[in-house]
Amino acid sequence: MFEALGDRLGGVFDKLTGRGALSEKDVRAAMREVRVALLEADVALPVVKDFIASVQSEAVGDKVLRSVTPGQQVIKIVHDGLIDMLGGDAEAPTINLHAAPPVAILMVGLQGSGKTTTAAKIALRLKTRENKKTLLASLDTRRPAAMQQLEQLSRQANVGFLPIIEGQTATDIAARAMNAARLGGYDVVILDTAGRTSIDEELMAEAAAIADIAKPAETLLVADALTGQDAVETAKRFNDRLPLTGLVLTRMDGDARGGAALSMRAVTGLPVKLLGVSEKLEGLDNFDARRIAGRILGQGDVVSLVEKAAETLDAEKAERIAAKMKKGEFDLDDLAEQLRQLKKMGGMQSILGMLPGMGKMKKQMAGMEMDDSVFKHQEAIISSMTQIERAKPALIKASRKKRIAAGSGTGVPQVNQLLKMHKQMAAMMKKMGRGGRKGMMSALGGMGSGGMPPGMGGGIDPNALKELGGGGLPGFPGPASGLPDLPKKK
Repeated sequence: MFEALGDRLGGVFDKLTGRGALSEKDVRAAMREVRVALLEADVALPVVKDFIASVQSEAVGDKVLRSVTPGQQVIKIVHDGLIDMLGGDAEAPTINLHAAPPVAILMVGLQGSGKTTTAAKIALRLKTRENKKTLLASLDTRRPAAMQQLEQLSRQANVGFLPIIEGQTATDIAARAMNAARLGGYDVVILDTAGRTSIDEELMAEAAAIADIAKPAETLLVADALTGQDAVETAKRFNDRLPLTGLVLTRMDGDARGGAALSMRAVTGLPVKLLGVSEKLEGLDNFDARRIAGRILGQGDVVSLVEKAAETLDAEKAERIAAKMKKGEFDLDDLAEQLRQLKKMGGMQSILGMLPGMGKMKKQMAGMEMDDSVFKHQEAIISSMTQIERAKPALIKASRKKRIAAGSGTGVPQVNQLLKMHKQMAAMMKKMGRGGRKGMMSALGGMGSGGMPPGMGGGIDPNALKELGGGGLPGFPGPASGLPDLPKKK
């Protein structure tokens, strides 16, 4: 979502960091460009004015202008200003469960904002991360099949669902849900209320009556980030009538300009607690001001990457592959496992977005029209091989390649490209395993022109990579890579 803003700010800062010294005029001109970039990203005007005023007063000071690296100092000041705008440097806000069970969470928002799906996502999150027994209850008596939709989602998340009784009002359902949760020993009740196409008195009165019955510990407003400043206005109007405790922004994986996310906290004073980052039930992230600011300024978010790896990857499999790599072994079964792990983590584009300085790499991949669907083709090619062929790729000659291509629905050139990519990766792993740290540096020294290891674009002609349909060091590198070890799954 923040790519356009990040690219624009990156261009501004490239001009600053390319100079040995900065004058006050240079800094003020840069701040004007930052101001335009924020306005174009649909950040609310009052928020932009406050931001530029606070940042510019620091950026034109003697401390910056006389600094050895003035450009970097300005970037740091803007980074800190973004953190303040997004909610400060305090610990990321979490869902409040500090109440006698069952703890009620009330979901409110306009129709189409993603309330129902978000309710199920939160239920799954509380079950898997907090080990909470959760009950979902649909209070939406107006939208056709709304209750049935939440029931289906509860089955997918494997959490409790309040049975549907036709003819009950929303307040009746709320009272029944709280009673059922107490009797059933549930820790949390999530109440999914009805939405409207616009805010009206009936909607507010119903939500207030439900709140009186349930006494929620959290009243979360779900807002669609793609609606821009309308989402900010919606948040203000809901907050005027209901005791909101936090915001959830959905569709953060979309191509909106991101201004709503940047404005919401500053305009309402409410913390953004969660971000909907995909349609999957697992697609919910914490909102952390420092991490979001880092992504906007191209500094990546390695912490989120490691957290996602810990949640999605099988640590035992990663350790087995790491042990083989230390011995210089890396067969096609290992490659297939890396492909599967990469998909679990959201694909190559998602991972690149969390790595510092990888914005340009993402653009290169986009320019080659590569997407994560190519990994399915690569998996299909490997699946069409026999066990012996996967263990010993050198056996795969012309006749076998034709059979593999036919079985995977691809062509011989694609099989050749996959084998070439594996060969390069295996050679790099062998170097790394043979020489320890020195071997790793030697292997990394052999990276291709793209600045990436073989398999991620380095050492492979981009056109050949596109012909294969992708490439990339498939999957997460594992404990041997130097990243933190993944915790064992319980």
